[in-house]
Amino acid sequence: MSDLTHTSAFARPRWSWPLPLPFGASLAVAFLFVLAFAMAFPRIVTPYDPLVSDVAHAMQAPDLAHWFGTDRIGRDVFARVIYGARYSLLIGLSSMLVAMLTGLAIGMTAGLGRRPVDEGASRVFDVLSAFPPILLSLFVVTFLGQGIVNIAVAVGIAGIPKFGRVLRSQTLLVRRADYVTHAVSYGLSRAQIFRRHILPNVLVVVPVIATIDIGSAIIAVSGLSFLGLGPQPPTPEWGVMLAEGRDVLRVAWWPSVFPGLTLTLTVIAFSVIGKFLQRKYEVRTR
Repeated sequence: MSDLTHTSAFARPRWSWPLPLPFGASLAVAFLFVLAFAMAFPRIVTPYDPLVSDVAHAMQAPDLAHWFGTDRIGRDVFARVIYGARYSLLIGLSSMLVAMLTGLAIGMTAGLGRRPVDEGASRVFDVLSAFPPILLSLFVVTFLGQGIVNIAVAVGIAGIPKFGRVLRSQTLLVRRADYVTHAVSYGLSRAQIFRRHILPNVLVVVPVIATIDIGSAIIAVSGLSFLGLGPQPPTPEWGVMLAEGRDVLRVAWWPSVFPGLTLTLTVIAFSVIGKFLQRKYEVRTR
């Protein structure tokens, strides 16, 4: 029985977060924390309403009163960037969850199923991967129609192969591991083996993929919004703000630069954290 106890302990992965973090990861976490605080309590960060215009102060350059300046109808750009984070990040997070949950279901079914099931799932991934993600998202949005929910579903569908392939490979790897073979020899049921040994060791890779995928999803969401397929003006969403600022870019740079800079920094922050988790997972695996 001691062997089984040892096997179970080995088969249960546990994430640990070593401190202190690397400098880059620390900056990324700090930036996302500040952004999350601003999203949760925007009234503390800025007194301006992102939808209220003040034509008398239209196209005002950045100053102490308006940190990011104002747009062509006098709305505070900083307030719109802060409130816009709610749309860009939450839609990106929702699309990532769609991709993760669907990819997890299909990938684990393929990894645990018989050969025809595995072949069928692989063909689904091949078909979805045949199109560039942004083009596939455009097709889905065109079919479903515009809207926040539809754009989240569209970007999520485009991200399914990324999750599905990795989770299928991880499931096959875990399924053939020695501790699973030992658990079968000790007479554990399929449900027990799946719950105790397979599922935890498959899910251990999810934080790595999910963190990196959030950045890609945010870019895709903002890109579709820029094309007019996501939230519609005057919604303060980063892609919408970029589209609006494009028309006045020759005379005022701030309505486009600040939303674009915030978008870029957010994606970089998620990517840095994702790469850190990836290195941590690789070290743990070795």
